[in-house]
Amino acid sequence: MKILAHISWLIATTIILASLALSIILYPILPRPYARKISSWVIRLTTFFTVEIKGKEDPAAQMYLINHQSDLDICVMETISKKDLSWVAKKELFDVPFFGLAMSIPEDIPIERQSKTSLIRLLRNSKDRLNKGRVITMFPEGTRSTTGKLLSFKSGAKVVADKYQLKVQPIVFMQTAKFYDIKKFYYKPGRVKVIFLDSFIADKNDKEWLSNLKIKMQKVYDNELANNPSNR
Repeated sequence: MKILAHISWLIATTIILASLALSIILYPILPRPYARKISSWVIRLTTFFTVEIKGKEDPAAQMYLINHQSDLDICVMETISKKDLSWVAKKELFDVPFFGLAMSIPEDIPIERQSKTSLIRLLRNSKDRLNKGRVITMFPEGTRSTTGKLLSFKSGAKVVADKYQLKVQPIVFMQTAKFYDIKKFYYKPGRVKVIFLDSFIADKNDKEWLSNLKIKMQKVYDNELANNPSNR
């Protein structure tokens, strides 16, 4: 079974890379966000994963905060939302050949964790994307967690949301790592569950809203896992 999973991973990864190439080719031809949407749908359809949605996407949301478990997460989000998403990711990813090009062309937002001026650039870039009608989309953990326990949320999400008083919608992805795990060279088709939580306006006077949000998202994750065996 492991050999089959490894073979499936290789096929899925090849499809993902080919789809990234397709998005790069389509960017100069199609208006944003269609290039990324099309490539994401190619991945979803050819790797045979489906998505179950609980709750509703807020059409007025200006920022999405999502827990991060797998490289499938971006593809999942792009296929369930019609919004023009501007992803925030660590700058090192923008420096990766080919992959970085697929992020820089659609004007995703790089962030340097150790840079003192990084937050200033993040605020400036976020304002630019918001003015273009895009939704700032972040994994506030900053990296993947495959243990089922959310990592501490980085402060960047709060800084941006507080500064511009954004309408924030949290989104919980259920165990996407069990379908695609790049470190274990593992892939299997399946049904991904996505839970849209209630949106809210960021309040800079509430110093703890981001940390409290992490607790809330973890509780939703744990409850869903406990009450729905199919998610285990």
